[in-house]
Amino acid sequence: MASPSELENPSPNIYIPEEWSNAADSIAYDSITSPPPIALICGAKNCGKTTFSRHLLNVLLQRYRKVAYLDTDVGQPEFTPPGFLSLTIVDKVTPDLTIPCLKTPERCLYFGDVSSKRDPSVYLNYIFAIYDYYRKEYYMFGEGENPKRVELPLIVNTPGWVKGVGYDLLVDILKYVSPTHVVKINISAANKNLPAGAFWLDGESDGVINLIEINSAFQDSFNRSVLVQKDARLLRDLRIMAYFRQCFPSDWNITQIKELAHALASLRPFEVPIASIKIQHLHCQVPSSEIFYSLNASIVGLAFDSEDSEKLPWCVGLGLVRGIDTFKGVLYVITPVPQSSLEKVNLLMQGFIQIPTCLLQVQGCISPYMSSNVLTAS
Repeated sequence: MASPSELENPSPNIYIPEEWSNAADSIAYDSITSPPPIALICGAKNCGKTTFSRHLLNVLLQRYRKVAYLDTDVGQPEFTPPGFLSLTIVDKVTPDLTIPCLKTPERCLYFGDVSSKRDPSVYLNYIFAIYDYYRKEYYMFGEGENPKRVELPLIVNTPGWVKGVGYDLLVDILKYVSPTHVVKINISAANKNLPAGAFWLDGESDGVINLIEINSAFQDSFNRSVLVQKDARLLRDLRIMAYFRQCFPSDWNITQIKELAHALASLRPFEVPIASIKIQHLHCQVPSSEIFYSLNASIVGLAFDSEDSEKLPWCVGLGLVRGIDTFKGVLYVITPVPQSSLEKVNLLMQGFIQIPTCLLQVQGCISPYMSSNVLTAS
């Protein structure tokens, strides 16, 4: 659990309104029943869901040693690069609410786009599968189960698309998850807010609904912002670059985009036999004659595809296809994923997550690798 000193003033430049603190405290401490709370955070874009979720995570870590975090926002995920739906187990407080940090998720699925619009049904299936995993591993323990397993609270982060199909998806998520607490954040533009009350229940409920409605807040009297200001595209690019920065030791002096681009260009990639993997294109069809052209200099999800058709392809991370040698039958892939995890990978999933343009503009960063400068992936 977090110590009081860790939480004394974690983010001096972020203002947490009193009603936000009260909401987080009520979720963490008011409930005396078991199992622990499942809190879903929802609201329109830029209402403060990310900031509140980070604050709630810190508050829950005062009571619980670990907290589970289910991220359903493929465009602005909290702990992974964009394009993922994930479950992350967190055991440390967020030191600064203004700075996101990458973490290795417990389970994740690669949706391959920054919005659920392209395939809402797959999006929902992925969320349900990850939530089912959480219920099985961290929430529902029957008699005779391993007594050392601990039930964990859950935070469910949701995207800000709350109109039209986005609203329907949120309702489906709420009905499936059945959270113990729903935090709805309202903004000043009333027409952009979600409906009042427990809108997802259609007037029917078989239990007590802990619905907490709070207002967004932009500044306090000291001009501190309560919101983590966002430039969506820039943040996605920065998150992708931070992810591939993990290919190098933390003490390497890589502070500029140009330095990262050249470091990636000189890094020894893994050599992946084409015959050992499957290739799946997400949300589109690619002619067989164009598959390798589409893969070259692209970002792919690294997954392992079960032979059981009912199983979804769990993902272990992202890879950067740096070159293809069709004569040798190999792909050259760069990834920070450790080799022990790569040994399970038998599926490359290509979606619409692209290499940041700023990396491609550096001369020499997308030239293919020679086979003499590779690592064997399996």
